[in-house]
Amino acid sequence: MTDIVTIIGIAVGGDGVGKLSDGRVVFVPRTAPGDRIRLREGSLQRHRSYARAELGELVAPGPGRVTPPCPHYVNDHCGGCQLQHLAYDEQLKAKRAIVGETLRRLGKLKLEDPEIVEALDEWRYGSKISMAAKGGEGAAKAVGLHPYDRPNFVFPLADCHITDFRLMALWRELRGRLALLPQPLTRLTLRLDRDERRHIIAESAGEPWLNADELRRALLGSVDGAIVCWWQPVDGAARVVAGPATGFPATAFEQVNPGMGMITRRWAVEQLGDVRSQTVWDLYGGIGDTAALLIERGANVVSVDADEKAVSWGRARLPAARFIAAKAEDVLPSLPPPHAVVLNPPPAGLHWDVSLRLTSDPAPKVVYISCDPATLARDLQRLNVNYLVKEVRAFDLFPQTAHVETVAVLEAA
Repeated sequence: MTDIVTIIGIAVGGDGVGKLSDGRVVFVPRTAPGDRIRLREGSLQRHRSYARAELGELVAPGPGRVTPPCPHYVNDHCGGCQLQHLAYDEQLKAKRAIVGETLRRLGKLKLEDPEIVEALDEWRYGSKISMAAKGGEGAAKAVGLHPYDRPNFVFPLADCHITDFRLMALWRELRGRLALLPQPLTRLTLRLDRDERRHIIAESAGEPWLNADELRRALLGSVDGAIVCWWQPVDGAARVVAGPATGFPATAFEQVNPGMGMITRRWAVEQLGDVRSQTVWDLYGGIGDTAALLIERGANVVSVDADEKAVSWGRARLPAARFIAAKAEDVLPSLPPPHAVVLNPPPAGLHWDVSLRLTSDPAPKVVYISCDPATLARDLQRLNVNYLVKEVRAFDLFPQTAHVETVAVLEAA
């Protein structure tokens, strides 16, 4: 019989944190602060300074524990969400603590836990879902998600409670027609764009998707709205194979929670103050959503992103901005000096050359929109030689998951 462990917090990634009798920290998935638990027999894995284990018995629940509504979360150990067992207020509290602790520990910043902006919707907010396919002869045997404790396994998805109803309606019709997808299927992504078109992006390692029109015709009678089918070869570029090839590029990055993404960007841009007639860099600018807000405020915008499709679409909708399709670190020397800079990098954070440029010739104001507190902390530590962190605010773009968006506001020292 294992000792009883009390969970005291939530770690980056969503695992509960407790302490073993030897004082070692232990990480236990699907546990909540205040839970008193027994570890599952044989699950404890000891490392030099920490341990990992699985929940065996819930001796007494913590005050913030709730019953998860999604059957996949309970029965299939779905890894898409990490916090469905926490009441929403507890999720927000955990995310504030994750950001604050990470910035203090890794970034060496003397900051309190930041304010967090709660989500507009706790459920059905996702405009995109990406599923793995489990192989078999002919059509894939299972298309769905991975359990958190068996990452190489795929369970068939019936419904995802954080994904928009309109995509799940498409999925219900598509599930019975998997044989019409390219084979062998490796990944299937469904996406809802801002014009309410549904996109089916099928990745396969075999021949091109030749019967996409047949699938599209079969779906049009049962699914509302336009449908666009994309085929993506493994390690290749996706292309439209059925439906209109113009409009929103479904393979370009866009926040899975568009409404909260707009709230986040708008707050970030407001922190720059008066930018009328000033040059503002929009680095990692994607399809130009931040550029559009800057143009509204009268800025001269230079938007840089490595995704050519995203840049092309942004350029067509925002002729007032200058769009450049390139890696930010490659073109910074050729850009006009900025009055302000907006950074919105991928999870890996800033390339070292971007950090070096910003510290060697500081811009008066910088806002950094981050999807990873750890890389944000690292980059802020690099930038703090010439910048002061004036404010940090978190935004809950991904309820029920451990992910959190953070905006840091910097001014040249």
